[in-house]
Amino acid sequence: MSTNLKNLYPQPVWTHFATLCAIPRASLHEAALVTHLIAWAEARGITALVDVAGNLILKKPASPGCEAMPGVILQGHLDMVCQANSGTQHDFLRDPVNGVVRDGWVVAENTTLGADNGIGVALALAALEAPGLIHPRLEVLLTVNEESGMDGARGLLPGSLQGRTLINLDTEEWGYFYLGCAGGVDVEVRHECEQQDIPPGYALIRLEVSGLSGGHSGIDIHLGRGNAIKLLAEALRDLAAHTDLRLMALKGGTARNAIPREAYAVCALPVAMASNIDVWVQHRHEAWRTRFKEADADVSLVCQHYDAMPDTGIAHTAPLLAFLDIAVNGVARVSDDFPGVTDTSSNLGVVVLEQGVFKATFKVRSLLDERADALADKLISYAVSYGLCAWKHGAYPGWTPKPSSGLLALCQQVYSAQFGQPARLQVIHAGLECGLLAASHPHLDMISFGPDIRGAHAPGERVEIASVARCWTLLRAILQALAKDGP
Repeated sequence: MSTNLKNLYPQPVWTHFATLCAIPRASLHEAALVTHLIAWAEARGITALVDVAGNLILKKPASPGCEAMPGVILQGHLDMVCQANSGTQHDFLRDPVNGVVRDGWVVAENTTLGADNGIGVALALAALEAPGLIHPRLEVLLTVNEESGMDGARGLLPGSLQGRTLINLDTEEWGYFYLGCAGGVDVEVRHECEQQDIPPGYALIRLEVSGLSGGHSGIDIHLGRGNAIKLLAEALRDLAAHTDLRLMALKGGTARNAIPREAYAVCALPVAMASNIDVWVQHRHEAWRTRFKEADADVSLVCQHYDAMPDTGIAHTAPLLAFLDIAVNGVARVSDDFPGVTDTSSNLGVVVLEQGVFKATFKVRSLLDERADALADKLISYAVSYGLCAWKHGAYPGWTPKPSSGLLALCQQVYSAQFGQPARLQVIHAGLECGLLAASHPHLDMISFGPDIRGAHAPGERVEIASVARCWTLLRAILQALAKDGP
């Protein structure tokens, strides 16, 4: 795997990415990678320091003659979303990611690849050691725990960075400059459920939803893909309307910022109903295949029958199932200012019911922070109306577009000169760290770009090789323009 990637062009970028694939870097577990990068930097005379939040900051002086130009910050995050297909044996705390070349893309076939944001990190590291590259003073900010809380950007102290412009390398669509992003907030729901012994005459079954594509809960939320938790809740609620369903366990999703691909429930039904349930399961399976034939044609619902006798189950399942079924999920509003861009959304990312304790997590996003708050409050209101406890936390601000940006104007000129056509402008319905960085460093002029990445936050994530080369060309040209003219 590493040998194959290191042979790709541009070699410096892919060599760094191969290293990132080899060193596990799940959120909150970036320490080994930070240690490696400190040693790498010190061997090259690059200043390396770790701040109070655990972020790695690398610094390199300006090229001779460029000392008077304002400094530039390159920024990305070290961690990755860790998702694997069911049945895949992969320990994200120990095992390297296996990226392979397929038809012009690098792909991880059964896990996430970590191109989000490993390619951005690799581009920044390659810029630090590129021979002959003319550049202003460089700072590379590599944050930690972006994917599960943005803790690194949130903990960055004011004054940590001296540069005046910042290039974020964490977007996933080549040919665009991004100049704004959604903010977000998490909603947590909890409930201690009363449990009762299940009477005789009940059978134990397991219902499982699988085969869904999943994806990024911001970038992919508008694609109409199925949410495994929502579909399972829909099926269970329908089943409970026709029989006495005793819910025993429920689990779906693994991350609040990934659309759930799989979910299952263990429940008890009267024996007569359980023995005839396969017809109902097949009917719903076929209905879902028709309903999602364009967005998620492989959706599956299967039922497994157990010989064991059920013991205890939830006494009152109706409130839980009603809440999960009704709670807002998906696109809530489309942007008025940016056609085709999602403005506000919610993703029911994780649900667990074990030993009577129910937990659910939603990721709410919006281009306007007030709308994210309003939707989060609505989810909390829904939960409370069903007797559940709910609260919001982990809010982070969006990044407000600045069309008059001097950095944007320079980058547009460079892009047109390099590629013979103008770059398009966009905002992204995802949580870039730019909003938090603007809060601690309000003087920064910022922009974001990146290569074509598909399927981020889901197994099968891939990055286009040719677009990585174009990003490398663009980044070097922008740095040289900033060294000559400034923003």
